[in-house]
Amino acid sequence: MSHTPHELVEEFPEHAETIHRLKEANGHFARLFDEYHQVNRAIHRAETLVEPTDELHEQAMRKQRMVLKDELWRMLQAG
Repeated sequence: MSHTPHELVEEFPEHAETIHRLKEANGHFARLFDEYHQVNRAIHRAETLVEPTDELHEQAMRKQRMVLKDELWRMLQAG
């Protein structure tokens, strides 16, 4: 358990400009981006015991974050 937030711009620093552009121009990307960050923050709060949760819920959140990250990655690749 890393306790390190997985901010999208930190995960894909070479795509920082594309992330910003897509957030402004693509409503679907912006919604997925926001959802990713909501889930990511919830995971971080659970890991740091700010808002503890059971292991199954934490695993479900991590899977959700992975699915969102994969979809956002595909959209970044398409530009």
